[in-house]
Amino acid sequence: MSMFKKTTLALAISALAGGALAQSAPAPAPAPATSPITANITVVNDYRYRGISQSNFQPAIQGGFDYAHESGFYIGNWNSSISWLSDSYSVATSVQKISAPVEMDFYAGFKKELIGPGFASDIGVLQYYYPISGNLDARLNNVAANRNGAGRQATGQSPNTTEAYIAQNFTFGPVTGFVKFSYALTNLFGFYDSKGSYYPDLTVNYDTGVWGLTLNGHVGYQYIANNKPGYDFSYTDYKLGVTKDFGGGLSANISYVGTDAKSVGGTPLYVSPTGNKNWGKDGYLISLTKTF
Repeated sequence: MSMFKKTTLALAISALAGGALAQSAPAPAPAPATSPITANITVVNDYRYRGISQSNFQPAIQGGFDYAHESGFYIGNWNSSISWLSDSYSVATSVQKISAPVEMDFYAGFKKELIGPGFASDIGVLQYYYPISGNLDARLNNVAANRNGAGRQATGQSPNTTEAYIAQNFTFGPVTGFVKFSYALTNLFGFYDSKGSYYPDLTVNYDTGVWGLTLNGHVGYQYIANNKPGYDFSYTDYKLGVTKDFGGGLSANISYVGTDAKSVGGTPLYVSPTGNKNWGKDGYLISLTKTF
């Protein structure tokens, strides 16, 4: 498998597990010599971002493109169907409900093998954007009270988020991966008073050399800044999986993902108000990705 294919697979896989890519957003892969532009499309049974379901355990369709210049500069866009915003505000019955069916991520940065071949350093900025229709400020319960409780992510704060990130990719024979640190320059995904939240994570992939199979592992820690007493939204997420490369840019992945997201009084903090579902519970992901 070429170095380009290894990198493309690793980044596509990590996006599905980490998820705005929910999300983390797929870091752009180096473009092949024949073209500076690459594209991808994925179908998955549940969109998990940093371990938390963004689609209420329903299937999602995702896709995007990257432009990578030989200087190391890159820019890209990635999108996914979602439901978590509409679900979170669906309990408001006396006011207009909101609709936000899509997550759109825009990113740009610089990526270069500064240390040596297979060790690309990466720094950039990522904007998560959620096109919303309806009154975001509408909330049946008291907004001020929600800021200090379980409803901290549904107080009318904009979910649009800007993160800066720095990453170091590595290659040791059949082992590839990256360590990354993301820092929120704004409130994070609608959490009240959460500027300064951060997410360090590690992704490792092992090319078995057998039947085009690659083993995948991921662990990350989502720290939510300024947690209120008794309501700690910070958590660890993890993933173990295997990817099958069919050639021609087509790959499939099966992963087991989960989090240690906390509960208060028996109710999960990351919970759908419709059906009382724990969005951070362990589960399986099955996906099919095509890169162009």
